[in-house]
Amino acid sequence: ASKSVLVPQICSLCIFSPHILRPPGHNIIVNGKECINFASFNFLGLLENERLKNAAQASLAKYGVGTCGPRGFYGTFDVHLELEDRLARFMKTEEAIIYSYGFATIASAIPAYSKRGDILFVDEAACFAVQKGLQASRSNIKFFKHNDMADLEHLLQEQEIEDQKNPRKARVTRKFIVVEGLFVNTGDICPLPELVKLKYKYKVRLFLEESLSFGVLGEHGRGVTEHFGINIDDIDLISANMENSLASIGGFCCGRSFVIDHQRLSGQGYCFSASLPPLLAAAAIEALNIMEENPGIFQVLQQKCKHIYKVLQGIPGLRVVGQSFSPALHLQLEESTGSRESDMRLLKEIVDYCMNRGIALTQARYLEKEEKYLLPPSIRVVVTVEQTEQELDKAASLIREAAESVLN
Repeated sequence: ASKSVLVPQICSLCIFSPHILRPPGHNIIVNGKECINFASFNFLGLLENERLKNAAQASLAKYGVGTCGPRGFYGTFDVHLELEDRLARFMKTEEAIIYSYGFATIASAIPAYSKRGDILFVDEAACFAVQKGLQASRSNIKFFKHNDMADLEHLLQEQEIEDQKNPRKARVTRKFIVVEGLFVNTGDICPLPELVKLKYKYKVRLFLEESLSFGVLGEHGRGVTEHFGINIDDIDLISANMENSLASIGGFCCGRSFVIDHQRLSGQGYCFSASLPPLLAAAAIEALNIMEENPGIFQVLQQKCKHIYKVLQGIPGLRVVGQSFSPALHLQLEESTGSRESDMRLLKEIVDYCMNRGIALTQARYLEKEEKYLLPPSIRVVVTVEQTEQELDKAASLIREAAESVLN
């Protein structure tokens, strides 16, 4: 008889817990080794910013550490309301809502609106947080090929035919498109102008997860809507975490007031988790202040993204996955060994080679048994405004050297 296991087996190569001995800013000490950090999503270099530290310390002295209650049960502090107001004004939307954890934000937002019987059209490269939101919604899920608008339209046309057969059911069935602005698993940008056209043509709602693009794309860091010049009112819901560009914790959703207010009683992560510690809300507010005062920081980041994209090209045995303006790129093997575990082992050797020589990288990791569409193993290279051009060149040169050593 076969034995059932409590949890699925996890590949040993997926279990890696480095010991960090100081803030993972520009430089990082990993297992006692000091390296330049090319792994953390500290895109704007605000993690060690003194203004953020001072704001957090002042909040700590005023409010204490945590809140010990959800937002609806004495967990709403004035600093939470201020942060929501600031986020809404920054994004030029009517209202914003904040969550205690970035992962829980989109995972709570999707099932707040989409229920059993509703239909979600989702890009197959969607991140794990989106996938958990889909699962919690119990809706009918229709995946389309990554960034393939023809495939999406084909699914929408099929649904339109089904709706015509049963108009009574169609009237009570809500339909949503769910995509990421910049896909964390691929470094690709969504074709937002085409998505907006399809939204109006087929009368569906559009949800946009912007954790990687918020504070990165657009003249003022407002994300893919600003990048493409799309009216933000054309998007029904925008979600992002505050754990990347804002260097804090938590996440937020923004949009029209009647849409956002619904989450205050229906967003599970909002209703049933202790609210965001005030010191983290204060730090996020100060990060927004810095972003508004220094809009040139986004151009600096873009220049560095384009530089690393250029110098990573042509490394023997590796291909660059992602677009030139993405701060997180992936390096995949040009040719697989035929075994996922062997591929991961080779990439780990490259990461270790670089780590031993002062460059901290990381492999992208997935819960392989739970991912809907498992992407090939990769090394993730993350760019921040703090890295100099010389450091970007050093990282690329070292990765090339490592690839030649390991793959040959």
